[in-house]
Amino acid sequence: MIELLVEHSLGFAQLQDGGRFGVRHLGITQGGALDWVAMQQANWLLGNSADAAVIEIPLGGLQLRAQASGWLALTGADLDAKLDGQPLAPGQAFQLHHGQTLRFNSPKRGVRAYLATPGGFAADPVMGAVATVMREQLGSLHGNGRGLHNGDRLQGNASDATPRTMPAGALWYPGNEVVLDLIPGAQVASFAGASLFAAFNQSWTLDQRADRMGMRLTGPALRYQGQALISEGIPLGAVQVPPDGQPIILMNDRQTIGGYPRLGAVTPLSLARLAQCAPGQKVRLRVVSQEAARREMLNVISALQAQGAPFGS
Repeated sequence: MIELLVEHSLGFAQLQDGGRFGVRHLGITQGGALDWVAMQQANWLLGNSADAAVIEIPLGGLQLRAQASGWLALTGADLDAKLDGQPLAPGQAFQLHHGQTLRFNSPKRGVRAYLATPGGFAADPVMGAVATVMREQLGSLHGNGRGLHNGDRLQGNASDATPRTMPAGALWYPGNEVVLDLIPGAQVASFAGASLFAAFNQSWTLDQRADRMGMRLTGPALRYQGQALISEGIPLGAVQVPPDGQPIILMNDRQTIGGYPRLGAVTPLSLARLAQCAPGQKVRLRVVSQEAARREMLNVISALQAQGAPFGS
């Protein structure tokens, strides 16, 4: 069973799993891996359950040393990972032996890498999940919502692994422009016609104000013409439009209620892709039906389970 010592961390790397559900009536958000596809790929490589706890590593700046040997799997962003100074490409399972060092550096492609181990990383669940939510001080290695810090020790829940090989082309990385599918919401008809045309017929730029709570897009100001709203429940991927007219795509650590009008909600698969986009990335919103979004998500999951067509296509 592997044991890892955190030798260097910027404090952003954190434990994540499938998220925390059934607690939003308490004002507690779901958390969970932003790129759920990459998380499931990492777990699939080792034969884990899809939502076993992994380390989500945004932007690098993490160094781990093996205190006991074991298997790991790496997917998601290419953070110029080095195993004892030798390049380690994402998309594979590998063994880390006692004394070896694994370091994640600056991003080459994508933003968030995911590291899995057999059985998932061990931590006591809080409200049914180990998912780290820093703002609410829930989950994580110590149950306090803190990211990984120097001196932390991580262990796996199992020693046996059934390593697999990922098909070529399975990992997804942003191109010049990323298309985000959106299911229209109840307030979409209350935006000015010119605003709706602009929303779906031009590129937006991902702003510097982008984190696990929400990602702001910059472009033309969208104008809402409807009545003032009473705060209501906010789904994952909701695209809120505050008074400045710049849309905000709400992510896993979002607030549970909100009163801004919404264009709709970005689909789960598009959210996974958004999680790999850095500030400055060009994105475009595309309207899809709920059924089409569901079908695409099921196709991705089925491909992963069957080791079929590339999941990143």
